[in-house]
Amino acid sequence: MEAVIIAIGDELLAGLIVDTNSPYLARRLGELGVPVSRHVTVGDDAGRIASVIGAAAAEAALVLVTGGLGPTLDDVTRQGLARAMGVELVEDTRQAERIAGFFASRGRELKPSNLTQAQVPAGAETIDNECGTAPGMAARVGDSQVFMMPGPPAEATEMFEERIAPRLAGEAALVRREVHTFGAGESDIGEALADMMVRGRNPTVGTAPMAGEVVVRITASAPERRQASDAAEKDVQEVRRRLGELVFAADDDTLASVVAAALTSAGQTLAVAESCTGGMIGQMITATPGASQYFLGGVASYADSAKRDVLGVAAELIEQHGAVSEPVAAAMAQGAKRRFGSHWALGVTGIAGPTGASAEKPVGLVYIAVAAPAGTEVHRHVFPGRREVIRRRAATAALNHLRLAMRSAK
Repeated sequence: MEAVIIAIGDELLAGLIVDTNSPYLARRLGELGVPVSRHVTVGDDAGRIASVIGAAAAEAALVLVTGGLGPTLDDVTRQGLARAMGVELVEDTRQAERIAGFFASRGRELKPSNLTQAQVPAGAETIDNECGTAPGMAARVGDSQVFMMPGPPAEATEMFEERIAPRLAGEAALVRREVHTFGAGESDIGEALADMMVRGRNPTVGTAPMAGEVVVRITASAPERRQASDAAEKDVQEVRRRLGELVFAADDDTLASVVAAALTSAGQTLAVAESCTGGMIGQMITATPGASQYFLGGVASYADSAKRDVLGVAAELIEQHGAVSEPVAAAMAQGAKRRFGSHWALGVTGIAGPTGASAEKPVGLVYIAVAAPAGTEVHRHVFPGRREVIRRRAATAALNHLRLAMRSAK
């Protein structure tokens, strides 16, 4: 069994909202052993919806559709499905009564437009919506099973989990794993794993860059979940062996959670001094629950006066080398370590742009200092991209330098 996922809505095509239903459904189908062959986005046009549903039904045994089941004139998914089935819309009396009851129980006025949600293609089965008024639908288009769900994510998720997922049974178990790396480009990772990424191999292995990281995705298929899980784990270990220190985590772990685990295990603490990242490192660290056990605090020392007065960076150092320099980054980290009394500290200063650069100090230049119990080291980077990309990469790189420094200190 393969599936096609269709998301419907003019607002999706215009980029006004982000489609979160399709990624969610794809992940869940994978867990159920149903691979997805295509994702499609189409606007609120009944003719185009019918065409897309028809093409998807000719391609896959399962079609999942979200969106366009509301009460307004631009909600035409039900009309599109009726056209794809070659039937007319009819009123589902039970759904009409359920919708009327929904409004009555909340003391709200029922308008004629609300009852359009009870119109379904003849022969289609309705699926109750426990979170809203728009019912879902199950229908056959050719040899394909088509399920329609409302667009609001909470409604789509509940309907899929409670009403649709129990009906699905994949032909094989799929297990997906991720290995997160930092410090090398996607092409370098690809070369190291080239033989594992050959088309047709099981498990499949692919790479994807994400905010400075490169994620290695492994998907194993087998008749039983245990076999697929074992095959995926074997590849995870092989990727770790080949990439060594570039690997910082697997699956749902992040750099911040890995650093948190290392600090907690060692019984040590961290402080940060941030200039160009403006508190982003502290935000990433405190996103992990229980951060107060190891994170003592930070200083967003954006102005030179804050570097001098709060962190104790010598004015002469800033005048001689500039705020964006190796000596100032080191002094910031040492100042934070001293100020908070921490075992470790990070100091970050750089030029995120778009202004403030020179020939000697271009946009993207960032110095990252790691003040360790035994000394301080500084790393120079020139990150590509726009301002927010540079800031995000600098914060991520700082956590990675801390991770590696803690490993070396063991």
